[in-house]
Amino acid sequence: MLSSLKLRGFRIVFILSALVLSAAMLVYSHRLTRDLYAEEVSKMDVWAQAMSSLTAADETTDLSLVLKVINSNHTIPVIVTDAYGNVLTQRNLRPEPLGEDSIKTLRKATIDMKKHGEVMRMMLDHADHTSDSYIYIYYKESVLLQRLTLYPYVHLAIVAIFFLIAIAALLYSKRAEQNRVWVGLSRETAHQLGTPISSLMAWNEVLRETYPDEEMIREMDKDVRRLQLIAERFSKIGSAPELKVQDVQEIVANVAAYFDRRTSSRVHISIVSTLNPVCASINAPLFEWVIENICKNAIDAMQGIGSLTLKVQPSAFVKHGIPYVRITISDSGKGIPRNRFKTVFKPGFTTKQRGWGLGLSLAKRIVEEYHHGRIYVQSSQIDKGTTFAIELKQK
Repeated sequence: MLSSLKLRGFRIVFILSALVLSAAMLVYSHRLTRDLYAEEVSKMDVWAQAMSSLTAADETTDLSLVLKVINSNHTIPVIVTDAYGNVLTQRNLRPEPLGEDSIKTLRKATIDMKKHGEVMRMMLDHADHTSDSYIYIYYKESVLLQRLTLYPYVHLAIVAIFFLIAIAALLYSKRAEQNRVWVGLSRETAHQLGTPISSLMAWNEVLRETYPDEEMIREMDKDVRRLQLIAERFSKIGSAPELKVQDVQEIVANVAAYFDRRTSSRVHISIVSTLNPVCASINAPLFEWVIENICKNAIDAMQGIGSLTLKVQPSAFVKHGIPYVRITISDSGKGIPRNRFKTVFKPGFTTKQRGWGLGLSLAKRIVEEYHHGRIYVQSSQIDKGTTFAIELKQK
């Protein structure tokens, strides 16, 4: 729990730091682009005056300074027209108007600048304030300024992708560490169970030879074999299980029969199935574990009184042309709140005082990762009961 809180705190600090840095970068970039835009407007004012002087110049006018100012504009797109809209000159247009389509390109660029750019009206030096004594200078932001305006957003997108990858890697690392702990714990449990199980099996053989007709010894033998099966299940955690086509109904019936003899007589266990086999590709020991785990939780939820119904529905639905079998396990226990339908499968979630909260999490992993199926809470009502559903591809 402490490591989880630390990880959550680290993620919060990580995200807040990213937001603060992003906001600071946006503010700085905005100020920079605003200053550059103001500088471009100032340059265009000087350039417009130079253009006005050039248009109105005669043979005696010294144009060296004027031409120097005009030729110094290498970045700002600009179009100069007379009072009637005829293009007099242009600079820095992209694409460059050339060839037979140059006039059409210039007209289109002029219309675009009128809509999206800036305009200056400059009176000619010899102006008599008539309608044709003005020139119009249309311009818009330079390519450099446009790129600089977009740069922070591109940079933010790259930073966001980096942060998402970093967080995903962190979560994956944490999940991988948890998986390694679970696998190690499971295999160590199987190893530790091996010796006492072997001893119990030997002692059971001795008792069977002494009391060959004793019913209790046969039941003890079943429990010892059950312990052996449990140890085998734990040893399989972490490795790819071998799947075989088997009858799902047979496995469900075995689990029901086992619990029926070892549960309170006030818990009524029933099975709803079909006469024909319902087959699916499963690993019997692991899948039986899933059914047992859900049944054990259901019996605990009923506190020793109620009904438990296991139902096998062949071809419950068809997906992409493939029929699916659905196994439902319904109890009359205390129920699960709707907002916890998904939470119950998370590691560590439990309502028991001594529970570890790993049973349903492992069940979900066995069904979804090993058997490529689905397990979920189908329905539940407080103080009325819960129904779990498992769906597998039917063979």
